[in-house]
Amino acid sequence: MRRFLLAALLGLSCLFAEDYSNLKVEQVATGFPGGEGPVWSRQGYLLFSDYSTNTIHRYDPTKGVTVFRSDSNGANGNALDRQGRLYTCEYRSRRVTRTSKSGKIEVLADKWEGKRLNAPNDIVVRRDGHVYFTDPLFTPLENRELDFYGVYDIAPNGKMGLIAKPKGRPNGITLSPDGKILYVANTDERNIRAYDLDRKGHATNERVLIADLPGGPDGIKTDVKGNLYVTARGIAVYSPQGQPLGRIALPENPRNCAFGDADFKTLYLTGRITLFRVRLETPGAIQY
Repeated sequence: MRRFLLAALLGLSCLFAEDYSNLKVEQVATGFPGGEGPVWSRQGYLLFSDYSTNTIHRYDPTKGVTVFRSDSNGANGNALDRQGRLYTCEYRSRRVTRTSKSGKIEVLADKWEGKRLNAPNDIVVRRDGHVYFTDPLFTPLENRELDFYGVYDIAPNGKMGLIAKPKGRPNGITLSPDGKILYVANTDERNIRAYDLDRKGHATNERVLIADLPGGPDGIKTDVKGNLYVTARGIAVYSPQGQPLGRIALPENPRNCAFGDADFKTLYLTGRITLFRVRLETPGAIQY
């Protein structure tokens, strides 16, 4: 009887699962060869980087795309916290910064144990203020000081910790809806690793959640159900248990993604030169 009920529940789950195969993908704007790091502001606009032109752009649905910040030091990944402050990984300056709502920029991290970081790539902020970021190296770098790639945590008091030294390059990073699991995309290993997080933000129990992705993963996000959206030759969608749920096909290979609009049911995607969006049934999981 229990097996019958379980099978029935699983059948209902599949019946009402979202169909990702026939979603309408819209082109929002184009001309961004280094498009990266989208993040939606609760003020009603999207921020995204173009590291090739050293710019952070702002997209307003009613006004289009404008320049939010020029001379961005190679801004790549971006995130927001509950106070509306902007966190940015700057690969050219090899640092992580935070911008206040008034525009003041402060450096949160640029060194580990006295040595300069490689090239911070992507970032996420938990509700309690813990900051997590990846530090790989995708471009040649003179005078490299660290001999490893890193995944780091910055506590609300500013203390920085090293979570992992993966063999492959860590890239996209995100959190489960409850903030208790950290997910890290590894481009070289083509997998997604997961870490358990405690109340103090400490990470334990490293494991491979998703292996053998169709391509080297870049950005990654979760929805309110805990499903993972991975940019790897389109968008590959997985359950919290790492089971494949479907794929969203795109005209260009995407680098990163972010949920946006007032209901957070629109997935914005930065492609090779184009900003896309697609409407979904399930809203994104937002920490801010």
